[in-house]
Amino acid sequence: MGLLENILQISGILLLLCAIYYYFHFKKTKRKRKLTPIELTVYIVTKIAFFLLASSYLLLLLDKNY
Repeated sequence: MGLLENILQISGILLLLCAIYYYFHFKKTKRKRKLTPIELTVYIVTKIAFFLLASSYLLLLLDKNY
């Protein structure tokens, strides 16, 4: 496996874990409020994972050997 494929898999796993966290946490939350430090961390990790997923997928598409 190449580096780009590993990045793609890791970002997919991060997205799955963050989605599971969001589902269970925000299911219980009914009011709007300021994000806690843990929620902010998960939000940032999710943004990074989306960026890694999109960029690695694009690079894999552009790679002629994939």
